Amino acid sequence: MKLPRPPLILLFLCLVTMIATVTLTQNDRVIAQEFPRPAVELANQNIGLLETCGTRPQAKRPGNPELGPVVEVPASLYRFRRPVNWQNSAATSNYAQPSSVGAPREYQALANRSNYGQRYLYDVNGKPVTNTPIVVLHETAATAQSTINFFQTYHTSEEDQASYHTLITLNGDVVYIVPPDLRAFGAGNSIFQGEAVQTDAKLPSSVNNFAYHVSLETPPNGLNGGSSHSGYTMAQYQSLAWLVAQTGLPDDRITTHKAVDRSGERSDPRSFDEQLFFQLLRNYPRTREIVIGCQASYRNQ
Repeated sequence: MKLPRPPLILLFLCLVTMIATVTLTQNDRVIAQEFPRPAVELANQNIGLLETCGTRPQAKRPGNPELGPVVEVPASLYRFRRPVNWQNSAATSNYAQPSSVGAPREYQALANRSNYGQRYLYDVNGKPVTNTPIVVLHETAATAQSTINFFQTYHTSEEDQASYHTLITLNGDVVYIVPPDLRAFGAGNSIFQGEAVQTDAKLPSSVNNFAYHVSLETPPNGLNGGSSHSGYTMAQYQSLAWLVAQTGLPDDRITTHKAVDRSGERSDPRSFDEQLFFQLLRNYPRTREIVIGCQASYRNQ
């Protein structure tokens, strides 16, 4: 995914409006937020799936983008991942910590509402959507900082509206951008093994309605294009394996942006070591701490 360079004024606004600054890579200072204290998090443990599903896509007005549901700021870690052994992890620190040994650090940097939307129960033609979720792997083709800045910018043009659910920085930090119950705009005009859902009558169908989009930060020598680069860090592979294991999905529901793209223009993630990734993935138990999908009171009506 190639992102345009954001104006300096947008970078300044992002710097002054975010709550906490943490160093996420050696090369960038990325604006992100830590998660609330455990006392707050523990009060939310029994919350069921949020009723964020949309029933059926509605026609959009030109130049007036449909905004995704409001996400509380700062959001609870439970909004993105539901730790299995929450009590033990919360009792050991002032801040919410990963639920398994060796897990990466986790942050949030929420996308602007113009860059994500609802997952729908029916497509534009009224056909029920029943697809099993998939994980789609990407690379940023930009620094983590510029990628996050772009996603946090209000966009009126559909060509600029984009997001991932999660980004993994060069040093392995996990940055949550769009909650998994919502639809990130990660792969337009895409299909997975014959599966795609059309959510806009003016646009091709895509996998976005049932996909969980995860992106690896591109190394510096890959920022200028080209068919390959030096590859991703071991910390990124470890964090990616840990994260994907939390979705509980089998290997055959894990794919890449290149594989699902129908335009022939996407090649990410370039220089990806698939063998290493799946080898590391086997080291983690498959859980469902990350629930891909949404809930609706009218689902069975």
